[in-house]
Amino acid sequence: MAVQAYILVQTEVGKAADVAREIAEIPGVTLAEDVTGPYDVIVRAEGSSVDELGALVVTNIQGVPGITRTLTCPIVRI
Repeated sequence: MAVQAYILVQTEVGKAADVAREIAEIPGVTLAEDVTGPYDVIVRAEGSSVDELGALVVTNIQGVPGITRTLTCPIVRI
């Protein structure tokens, strides 16, 4: 079973749409949408393990130009 998470992304002013488009192209990302509120982009991503998901966030998503901060929220099934 894949490990899934929502990643809440803050961007530089005026960069949300560009950031969402670029993140949407990253393998492992299943959804990336620009939104309003305290976060600018919400991403849903998955990996085969917590380590793979963490690497996806740190090396791929956080490397997108225009991102200032991310918060990763793993999905749990209770």
